[in-house]
Amino acid sequence: MKDGKSGEDEPSALQKLLDRVIRNGEIQTVFQPIVSLRDGSVLGYEALSRGPAGTPLQNPDALFGVAAECGRLWDLERLCRKKALESAYRGGAGPHLFLNVSPDVIRDKKFRNGFTKEYLKKYQVGSDKVSFEITEKNAAGNLENFKNIISHYRNQDYKIAIDDAGAGYSGLTMITDLHPQYIKLNMSLVRGIDRDGYKKALVKSLNDFCRIAHTALIAEGIETERELQTLIDIGVHYGQGFFLQVPDRRMKPPGGRVLEAIRKRNMQNNNLYFHYLSGIYIGNLCRSSATVPPDATAEQVYNIFLKDDAVSDVTVVSDGRVAGAVARHRIDHLMSGQFGFSLHARRPIASIMDTRPLVTDFEVPIDLVSKMAMSRPPAKLYDFIIVTRDSRYYGIVTIKDLLEKTMEIEVSDARHRNPLSGLPGNLIIERTLTKCIESSDPFTVLYIDIDNFKAYNDVYGFEHGDSVIRFVAKLLNDIFSAKGIFIGHLGGDDFLAVLPGYEAAGACDELLCAFDAGIRRFYSEEDLKKGYITARNRRGEEEQFPVMTVSVAGVSNRTRKYENIYQLSERASVVKKKCKQVWNSCYEIE
Repeated sequence: MKDGKSGEDEPSALQKLLDRVIRNGEIQTVFQPIVSLRDGSVLGYEALSRGPAGTPLQNPDALFGVAAECGRLWDLERLCRKKALESAYRGGAGPHLFLNVSPDVIRDKKFRNGFTKEYLKKYQVGSDKVSFEITEKNAAGNLENFKNIISHYRNQDYKIAIDDAGAGYSGLTMITDLHPQYIKLNMSLVRGIDRDGYKKALVKSLNDFCRIAHTALIAEGIETERELQTLIDIGVHYGQGFFLQVPDRRMKPPGGRVLEAIRKRNMQNNNLYFHYLSGIYIGNLCRSSATVPPDATAEQVYNIFLKDDAVSDVTVVSDGRVAGAVARHRIDHLMSGQFGFSLHARRPIASIMDTRPLVTDFEVPIDLVSKMAMSRPPAKLYDFIIVTRDSRYYGIVTIKDLLEKTMEIEVSDARHRNPLSGLPGNLIIERTLTKCIESSDPFTVLYIDIDNFKAYNDVYGFEHGDSVIRFVAKLLNDIFSAKGIFIGHLGGDDFLAVLPGYEAAGACDELLCAFDAGIRRFYSEEDLKKGYITARNRRGEEEQFPVMTVSVAGVSNRTRKYENIYQLSERASVVKKKCKQVWNSCYEIE
């Protein structure tokens, strides 16, 4: 494009247009919400800048590309920032704002001098309400210097978000070195994630990492409900994209359809027994602990241990934030020996403390914290765990308390699951049904019964009968649990599934088809040829029993309201009698 005379005119024309845009302030700010994928609330809004409509600089990539070529990047960034703050806070206090900042600009001394708390005062906004989005694509260079610059802003309470994570090769390095509050997934990883197992596995791994690193993951580019559902299932914190809300000059939250989709998917997932267990936060195990400032001497900390044998650990806290930790065995070792005390007594504890203790947020599930604790080096395996809340020191959890609670959960898990199928038993089923009845949300309960199972069990024996139970449990897991639907084992050959809404026919068809196709492998060739087995009925008389079938009785709150689970069961018995009159696999939904 730069060959010939016409190629030289084009940059000149674009430069003139850019000069006009900056001189006249012809930048329009639009906002797109960043939405919680747990409850639909708005975390904040990303401010997006657009050039004059209908011009070659309307697109932000073209706008900033020309500014970089012409050496006007700082001027453009300053204008965009001014427009964004004016639009967001012209009416007073506003939401949290995410601002895109190029690493080249954030390194500039003019930016450091210009973007101060004093600058924000005229917009009546604190620095804690601003997040800098820094793209990984062009953040190469002197990383150590860049880290120092980022620390400068973090110390002023600005938040840091790594943008477009996964789009280049430097993303993981930036994440581990900069410790951002947010990581924004590049839309290429989000687009079609519901149909791509590799993307799903990658995002799940990154989400697990973010939980450990106390970093919130934001998925950009959500364009379909299936993408949204998949991200909710994975456990991603926040989302952004056209499906949730399009960019607009006004700050518009997500609409009712989106909120309903988020609520519905979370309701399904929260009914799973696994979430019931892993929902116990590490913060619930917290206890208070001795704390000292970083300038406390080693002697002062040593005396804390000497005065109280129950104190095993001391946390070093600076302005409410965790700076490090000191374990009793560590300082005992330093102070022992002929010269230990004289060498270390007057040293500030900051010089000898553990600067990388295990620190975790209040709302991290204890099963995840257990994995983190057990993956530490052998020398630190039994060190205590420090808990923060809103990034500030909250308390500690000892390994003893963690192991005891983990064991309690495992025992509770085993006690409330059917030992044969591994599915939640009657206690959890009753809780789930009670929750449905008390809620006004639509639901359908499917009662699933294996026909002719007793006769099969009598003829083939309990071992083969148990195999049939496990077969049905696996079918239910594959068909229902994969969709986030609660399933339980009532006992014997009776199972249950709880679906949100009233659309159950498709799942029932799938179950009946899979059951009929798979159940035949549990019979001998001889019995399959006959089409029946001979066994005694409940009256002690010999009777011919066909190959097992499955009956599904469905009841819902579409036309009637239930006061308790007993009314629900009674209604299900009525519907089930209709099913039993059919001699093949069938379902009946009132």
